[in-house]
Amino acid sequence: MKIDSFILKEKTLIVAELSANHKHDIELAKDTIYAMKEAGADAVKLQTYTPDTITIDCNNEYFQIKQGTLWDGKTFYELYKESYTPWEWHYELKELSEKLGLIFFSTPFDKTAVDFLEKLNVPAYKIASFEITDIPLIEYAASKGKPMIISTGIATLCDIQEAVEACKRVGNNQIILLKCTSAYPAPLEDVNLKTIPNIAKTFNCIVGLSDHTLGISIPVAAVALGAKVIEKHFILSRDIDSPDKVFSLTPDEFKSMVNTIRDVEKALGKISYELTDKIKKSREFCRSLFVVKDIKKGEKFSEEHIRSIRPGYGLHPKYLKNVLGKKAAKDIKRGKPLRFEDLVD
Repeated sequence: MKIDSFILKEKTLIVAELSANHKHDIELAKDTIYAMKEAGADAVKLQTYTPDTITIDCNNEYFQIKQGTLWDGKTFYELYKESYTPWEWHYELKELSEKLGLIFFSTPFDKTAVDFLEKLNVPAYKIASFEITDIPLIEYAASKGKPMIISTGIATLCDIQEAVEACKRVGNNQIILLKCTSAYPAPLEDVNLKTIPNIAKTFNCIVGLSDHTLGISIPVAAVALGAKVIEKHFILSRDIDSPDKVFSLTPDEFKSMVNTIRDVEKALGKISYELTDKIKKSREFCRSLFVVKDIKKGEKFSEEHIRSIRPGYGLHPKYLKNVLGKKAAKDIKRGKPLRFEDLVD
């Protein structure tokens, strides 16, 4: 599968999430995208909604945030008014991203956002965890025929199945499921990274991680478990008073994550039992059978004369029992590697 020109099987797609970390300042948003590029991101992702497309302005008990989050004490409308990215910015931010060689896409939260993003010709759609139950939205986005990246943060197994079926129902099999823990920040004991290979096997799809933990260890571990997409919030500085700053990475942290992931990718390699030339050379340090005491021609070899020691120039240690009791074919000095031609019955 490809997103834009990026082939997912070749390496991990690392996505920097802008989210609310622009503080309604387009110059800050642009500076952040420049920093994303410098930190090694492959893609920048926005969120496309307005307060009125994602909720309503209402302060009764149903719309007050009180789930033990960073945002408790606000209404949904107040949070999203503070957090949304103005739609008119998308054109300029997309142009900048693509000029820098970054893939640009977004998360739509309703059909009008999908229509708007279609005009921008984004190469993929991301469905947020809390929208995974919005089957009509998933069907509508999937009907555009582009890769669907779906976070599973609040999903049951049944929810994931229904979202996958919604994509397939409209003829879209380009599905990427992201393991996600919808807690901000996410506690390590709730992450359950072992689910990643199980998602890949259960749904026969590419899998990734949308991460809200602190630090970089979890996305790095996810890549070792098979994640091919990593999404992480990005902030220029934690001095920026953003609703997402706690679980966002700074440029240096993000760059460290990218570099470590690329190292892990190299180390994962392929299934192979072949030895490189360098490792073959290193086998000289393995054990082998050496003469450790002078022995005369015709004298029988005993454990006093032969030991399995480093280096590896003599016979394989597995032949020790076969050698014991045999006679020396010639005089052999201490420190000589044992050969078959040194033995007679």
